[in-house]
Amino acid sequence: MPRIAGVDIPREKQVWVSLQYIYGIGPATSEKILDRAGISPETKADSLTEGELTKIRDLIDKEYTVEGELRKEVTLNIKRLIEIGSYKGMRHRRNLPVRGQRTRTNARTRRGTRKTVAGRGKKRGTSKK
Repeated sequence: MPRIAGVDIPREKQVWVSLQYIYGIGPATSEKILDRAGISPETKADSLTEGELTKIRDLIDKEYTVEGELRKEVTLNIKRLIEIGSYKGMRHRRNLPVRGQRTRTNARTRRGTRKTVAGRGKKRGTSKK
């Protein structure tokens, strides 16, 4: 398997798809890298020559923040928001959605499993008239 930026990219896939296995590289960035390296996006990853792999590695190392470095940058940004006490920081601290989504319903992924609270729902003892 070709190794780029510390990640083994899959051999059997096209290069533009296999580059997306690197954290921080999506479809558009993958296309840009291959265009600048002069490699056809449809070629399979296992048919790349050593020279082409070196071109891709150099481009990614020089111009893009990927993998561990990018993850570290993101976590430091979140910690900074929490420290300064911004609204987004408070939402991160409380494990709630940060970007304005509703939380009365939905938001299960962020809030976790349901916790039953006494007194919620239908009131007992009330009847229809």
